[in-house]
Amino acid sequence: MKAAVVLTPGTISVEQVPDPTPGPTEVVVKPAAVGICGTDLHIMDGEFAPAFPIVPGHEFAGEIVAAGAEVTGYAVGDRVAVDPSLYCGHCYHCKRARGNQCENWGAIGVTVSGGAAEYVAAPMANLFRLPDHVDARDAALIEPLSCALRGFDVLPRAMASSYLIYGSGTMGLMMLELARRAGAASVSMVDLNPARLETAKRLGCSAAVTSAEEIDAPRGFDVVIDCTGVAAAITDGLGRVGRGGTFLQFGVAAYDARVAIEPYEIYRREITITGSMAVLHSFDRAGQMLAAGVLDPSIFVSHRFPLDAYAAALDQFRAGVGRKILIEP
Repeated sequence: MKAAVVLTPGTISVEQVPDPTPGPTEVVVKPAAVGICGTDLHIMDGEFAPAFPIVPGHEFAGEIVAAGAEVTGYAVGDRVAVDPSLYCGHCYHCKRARGNQCENWGAIGVTVSGGAAEYVAAPMANLFRLPDHVDARDAALIEPLSCALRGFDVLPRAMASSYLIYGSGTMGLMMLELARRAGAASVSMVDLNPARLETAKRLGCSAAVTSAEEIDAPRGFDVVIDCTGVAAAITDGLGRVGRGGTFLQFGVAAYDARVAIEPYEIYRREITITGSMAVLHSFDRAGQMLAAGVLDPSIFVSHRFPLDAYAAALDQFRAGVGRKILIEP
């Protein structure tokens, strides 16, 4: 089969690789679409993936084309989205229902071959069956939505809260949609990309600005969410949290990123600083929300590329052109 393969950090090629064979409780999925996200850039830059070469692609959905002997409840021809999370189930954190902190954590498309290929293997336990009305080509949005839901799971979610979100790419826009549905009084978006700010306006944000200085918020914000991973944005956002407010680090920063923290201000303003990592008990809920129409795929998906153009699609994503970019193997 054909697959996009990160051979070494910075080097990617579409190559012929062996077809996957399902284990007893696994299926093989033919992806209809695979999303590109910031994690894929980190893998290209030599972070996350424990070893190279690696086939990326952790946001995907498609059709089951083979099933292991012990698979139950699913059959060849079923359309599914796949939670890429691979937890050991027996470590300290897994036993405490915190699989995303698994001491042996792995993920399809990060530590094992992913969906940027004609076929990919996945555990039966990780499948979400797609309702008939959900296009598998759009269901690659379920994985990033499940990450956004995990982020909201760690937030206080008080009604009539004010939100400030840094980054209006796919994840920032999903956070905007969730905040509006969580009863936000206002949701302001900060981004340097004018095209992405226009999309945020289209989705009904309260303000879309290139600098938080443009927003009149003398008391700060109840919730500040960073979806960029950029140190300058994080530093600015920490200073915008109002008294008793919460700062969520959602964006994936570079390993060597550093920001200054003012302990006295955390104490004085009773600020909560928290993080959210990947997916935790949120994938099926995200599938249900996509099926219910919480997101409009025609707004969120801006570009679709064939598998052979994976490198060009990744370059476009790195350049900040478009919103969610999908590969359709």
